[in-house]
Amino acid sequence: MPDSPPPAFSALLIDDEPLARLELRRLLKAHPAVAIAGEAGTLAEARTRLQQPDYDLVFLDIQLRGGNAFDLVADIRPEARVIFVTAYDRYAVRAFEVNALDYLLKPVAAARLAAALERATAARAAPAAVVPPAAATQPPLRLARDDRVLVKIGTSLRFIDLAAIGAIRSCENYTELLLLNGEKPLVLRSLKAWEDLLPEDSFVRVHRQTLVNLAHVRAIVRLGGDDVQFELAPPLPPVAASRRQLADLRHRFAAAGLGSLLP
Repeated sequence: MPDSPPPAFSALLIDDEPLARLELRRLLKAHPAVAIAGEAGTLAEARTRLQQPDYDLVFLDIQLRGGNAFDLVADIRPEARVIFVTAYDRYAVRAFEVNALDYLLKPVAAARLAAALERATAARAAPAAVVPPAAATQPPLRLARDDRVLVKIGTSLRFIDLAAIGAIRSCENYTELLLLNGEKPLVLRSLKAWEDLLPEDSFVRVHRQTLVNLAHVRAIVRLGGDDVQFELAPPLPPVAASRRQLADLRHRFAAAGLGSLLP
């Protein structure tokens, strides 16, 4: 039997969710032209791995532990092509501004992956375009109110509408999501990471351990001293807050039409 042709592409998988990388590996098994050269799960790991010369294709998630994909643009080999793989369709325009080859939404459909690889094959003969120097210096990415977020709960990946989150509480190395349906899943993501990701006009820190979605605030009750309590839309439980924190956020509450609720 003749030997199998060598792979056409050597790819890196960069995603902070191991299950997402595993799923992409599974899908790529149907494409023997792609050999997987390695993986990375954090910004620091990715930056180190991208210094190696053994890849010409990068599957790159948008949100990474320690930063975002656009922070890595300057580290990618000029000869390599980038396919973004993400849960957020609102970043597609910016992805193509930094000359991404394609933009796949999670969960990745086999047909869309095949189409992206066809584009990669067609683009092999063309020189990779130069990335604008400003691409790596854009402000941090934030979600919009109507976005969904992909989170890992236990061993499962799940999409959650931001509108379905009433509050987020710090819980040691995890955060607890208070959802409108009464669920309280634990997610391995810090409160600061949530704060940097969520829309500033919707989610505010009302306590050093708590973020609240202003859309679900029904009343703010004084408990005595410097403590107050947020009454949220049922069946969400009440959330403790600090009056001192609220004083700094007074203009944000006024903009959200909640100024009259402040104690």
